[in-house]
Amino acid sequence: MLRDRLLAFVAIQTMREDDYCKLLRRMLIAVGVCVLAVLVCYFWVDRPVAFFVYRHHINTVRAFRWLTYPPPEVQNWSALVLTILVIRRAWAPFSLWQKALLVACVSLIVADDFRISLGDVFGRYWPETWTHDNPSLIGTGTYGFHPFQRGDDIGSFPSGHACRILAFATVWLIAMPHNRTVQLVVIVLCAPMLVSLVAMNYHFVSDVIAGSVLGSIVATYAAHLARIT
Repeated sequence: MLRDRLLAFVAIQTMREDDYCKLLRRMLIAVGVCVLAVLVCYFWVDRPVAFFVYRHHINTVRAFRWLTYPPPEVQNWSALVLTILVIRRAWAPFSLWQKALLVACVSLIVADDFRISLGDVFGRYWPETWTHDNPSLIGTGTYGFHPFQRGDDIGSFPSGHACRILAFATVWLIAMPHNRTVQLVVIVLCAPMLVSLVAMNYHFVSDVIAGSVLGSIVATYAAHLARIT
């Protein structure tokens, strides 16, 4: 009996190791595709889109501005949500949605820390000048990456908003893959917020792509580690 249990345990562990190998391969493929997309956008998409938004005053549409508010607000409240869930766990096991919410909050916080680190690594200027006369494409004609230069004036890449959005939303897609309602809600909520980042000239298209991929990767690993898949 004990031998059978040990064999079953070893088999389960082996399957889990295989799952993480597959996950790593998929992550590397996603990163490779992301790098290619970023390069294409950097040379042929980012500047034309940023100038188009500026010349047509698209960033004056209030709805786009409002759509950029939820991601940081969700992060601000994540600590309180985690505290409530931890206290709630003392009385009974989590339901699926409660566990997904906990993992989504942790994923968002961790993903944003990743984004801050990568922002310092890549050091990209913003599309427009927002604060302290920061260099930008529209404001000063400054464009490009300046690796390992720290500062808020060169933190455009990857997008923190996009990273937060996908880090939170992807967990729900993984936790409830067959729930059409959840999938629809995620798409309806996330797509306009991602578009608004470009429409407000807060970020280049490639910033949003990179932030989305980063958030999705962190969320995928968080969901697997929490075993809600």
